[in-house]
Amino acid sequence: MKTIAVISQKGGAGKTTLAIHLAAVAQEAGRLALIIDTDPQATASQWAAWRQDAPPEVIDSPPPRLAAKVAAAGEQGAGLIVIDTPPHADSAARAAVEVADLVLIPCRPSAFDLAAIQTTAKLVQLLRKPAYVVFTAGSPNAPRVYAEAGELVDSYGTPPCPVLIPDRAAYRHASAEGRTVMELEPAGKAAEDIRDLYRWTCRQLDMAAPRFRKTAA
Repeated sequence: MKTIAVISQKGGAGKTTLAIHLAAVAQEAGRLALIIDTDPQATASQWAAWRQDAPPEVIDSPPPRLAAKVAAAGEQGAGLIVIDTPPHADSAARAAVEVADLVLIPCRPSAFDLAAIQTTAKLVQLLRKPAYVVFTAGSPNAPRVYAEAGELVDSYGTPPCPVLIPDRAAYRHASAEGRTVMELEPAGKAAEDIRDLYRWTCRQLDMAAPRFRKTAA
């Protein structure tokens, strides 16, 4: 079993979108996945209710119970756990990082968002966990913006993930229906972005390379 913590002290960075899609794509690849929702707003839990509890399963947890719930999930056969965390909550972020094998920090490639991740970067460095910044919700066609943002976050000690998750309408349409972009548009660009991110994530965690069913264009 492997555990990924998705954390950011900035709201609107795309934590829940990233968490539910990573778990869903792991499930698509044949791995039993679980999302642990530590956000009092319970957005991931609401998404699960909209999809009538179709996998991946979502459970909630207060920060003090997180380690116990991760351990219990492992005993029950979970192959991948993705922890969704609230913004502006040091206790939840710290608890998630402590149990994580890998930390992903979603961040929009804008000045305010980039400045805000310094607190998160210091936390993962303090706890000595491998962490990467995943650029989200930016333009699909702005290589210079991403290159400059990558240099900046690298200077914080948190390298950028090479896979981008840019803004695409498919995320909004899928979420509103309690679905994923892989379910909404299996051969779409958003779905391929998520599959690329999962392949990269598997390499970071020394997990077997996923095999996805071929989708018609």
